[in-house]
Amino acid sequence: MLILSTLSLRTDKYQVSSARRAAVIVNPVKVDGDDFRRTVEKALAARGYENPLWLETTEDDAGVTMARRSIDEAVDLVLVAGGDGTVRVVCAELAGTDIPAGVLPAGTGNLLARNLGISLELETALAEVLDGSDRRIDSVRVEGDQLPADRFVVMAGLGLDAAIIADAPEDLKKRAGWAAYVVSTLKNLNHPFVRVEITVDDQPAVRRRARTVVLGNVGTLQANIPLLPDAAPDDGRIDAVLLTPRRVSQWPRLLLGLVLKSWREEHLQRFTGRRIQVRAERTVRRQLDGDTVSNGTSLTAEVDASALVVRVP
Repeated sequence: MLILSTLSLRTDKYQVSSARRAAVIVNPVKVDGDDFRRTVEKALAARGYENPLWLETTEDDAGVTMARRSIDEAVDLVLVAGGDGTVRVVCAELAGTDIPAGVLPAGTGNLLARNLGISLELETALAEVLDGSDRRIDSVRVEGDQLPADRFVVMAGLGLDAAIIADAPEDLKKRAGWAAYVVSTLKNLNHPFVRVEITVDDQPAVRRRARTVVLGNVGTLQANIPLLPDAAPDDGRIDAVLLTPRRVSQWPRLLLGLVLKSWREEHLQRFTGRRIQVRAERTVRRQLDGDTVSNGTSLTAEVDASALVVRVP
């Protein structure tokens, strides 16, 4: 009897806890800290999670160190709350780890959340993510001149696209959200052309005069505008669109071409492939998932199929 009791104590001593643990990576500029924390901790506790690992991004570190610590701690789920830029940085580190990322939208665009069908309201998003299922999606490797090797999960662009993001008024973004991008778009409709060369996989290069080039892992913008209607985050491909209106008066027709897939529009051209390279004849603005990056002349994107696990409704 004593031997059995001793064995039982030893078994209990070395028993591994089955409780799950989440890391919560927060951009403190984007969320109301105390209310947000209480809401998240309540939702996690109700589903049997241990006390979460709380990590805040900083001005100098948009999420790299925080994501790596989450990986080192072997958490079961990483909740990331911030804008698309914060989400991009964290997801770049999580790619290839099999640790699921749960997006709690708190930014201006929230494009990954929108394209994954996640609510923009916190409590609803928490329920959708915590009670949802894991889905593998693609991550896109990207590089270019004056741009270290990186990744994106939403869209990268150069030209007008990047100018719109860079020129959106910060105070208006805080007050009106994505409507700030509408204001910036109107301001930049006459953004200058740039001659570009686009190469898809091993196909011959195509040369155009474009206002902007956008490469996408997903396709829908705010207001449900299908910029890349055939894009899917798990299809193992990258989609691209060139917008080439010569005059401001041609923008209305081009917008119809964006909204109506059946509308044939000569100033809009789309491509798809596993690797897409864009070269511009001069230095232009560039962006990755809504964050401006260094100006340059090229972007090369290559899909890393099914590299990222995300939690979806």
